Amino acid sequence: MSEDLYTELRKLSPKVTGGLVRMREDTFRDAAVPAKYKILAALAIVVVTKCEPCIKAYTKMAYQAGMTQEELVEFLNVAMTEGGCPGEQWALKAYQVFKELQQGKEIVEEVCCKVEDIK
Repeated sequence: MSEDLYTELRKLSPKVTGGLVRMREDTFRDAAVPAKYKILAALAIVVVTKCEPCIKAYTKMAYQAGMTQEELVEFLNVAMTEGGCPGEQWALKAYQVFKELQQGKEIVEEVCCKVEDIK
């Protein structure tokens, strides 16, 4: 998604698009449940719903929050259990992003707001 288009849409619709940013800021923070686990839960959901840009973004966010490979695999197991055979294929996308992050590759995520906006 073009950042220019998103910026333009945010100006035209600040309450709605800004609401998404505010929801993420509130949701993905440490509280009773640590942020890392909420991000991993979101990752499992986007694997099942097959949103590749979100898979990249949430895998990167979870990695930056200190997710281990073991934690990732357990949450991907949830996604694969709920998503069946297609879930496995989409879980592989998340695992690939994780491996690329481990190798130091920069992952450019494309969600409706930047990861920096979510922190």
